Amino acid sequence: MKNPPKAYENIPFLNSDACRPIRLQLEYLHPEITMKEQGVKSTIVLFGSARIPSPETVKDCKNPKLAELVPFYEEARKLARIVSTTCQTNHESEYVVITGGGPGIMEAGNRGADEVDCKSIALNITLPHEQEPNPYVTPELNFEFRYFHMRKMHFLSRAKALVVFPGGFGTFDELFEALTLIQTGKVDSMPVILFGSEHWKRLIDWDYLAECGVISLKDLDLLTFCDTAEDAWETITDYYA
Repeated sequence: MKNPPKAYENIPFLNSDACRPIRLQLEYLHPEITMKEQGVKSTIVLFGSARIPSPETVKDCKNPKLAELVPFYEEARKLARIVSTTCQTNHESEYVVITGGGPGIMEAGNRGADEVDCKSIALNITLPHEQEPNPYVTPELNFEFRYFHMRKMHFLSRAKALVVFPGGFGTFDELFEALTLIQTGKVDSMPVILFGSEHWKRLIDWDYLAECGVISLKDLDLLTFCDTAEDAWETITDYYA
């Protein structure tokens, strides 16, 4: 008779409902310990759509409105280069670019860091339609999550700024959860930069929310609108000056 598998080697058991607390703990510990080992002190979060094409893939884009968003890919890429070359050293890394690890804006962020030989982080998520990590992520800092809430926690745990490019439901979810946590004091205040002022002001009438009283006037100060990578970086550096 063969020996039964050890509990920590029993994959069906680890995937069972009874082991959900263990999986949650592992999804906290693995990225946390790895980032410390890699010297990641703080991060700049880049959120945005996975569907925005790169300059190389825009010719295959069948939606002309989506194709018009290509400049945002290039600005995310440029911002990642600026942030990474300014803040990373061989031993400790401040303001490491962190993305969701997929294509589109996420790819642009990881790509910009990779182009200047700097680290970047990916927090990927297991989805019914498989999302493969983009090829520009630092391999040692590439993480795969089962649970959205653990992934979101790691996005914010070292964040010094959020830069939010145009995106869909996922981007809205990440933006408004972060705003709620900052508004209620559950996380430290930080710059929340909406990249593409015309896009975001057309999308949401922020002033109207304040006029209605559902947010306060001072809540509008949580947001900054930027249109270039240089402006976004200046907003971050001015905030911490």
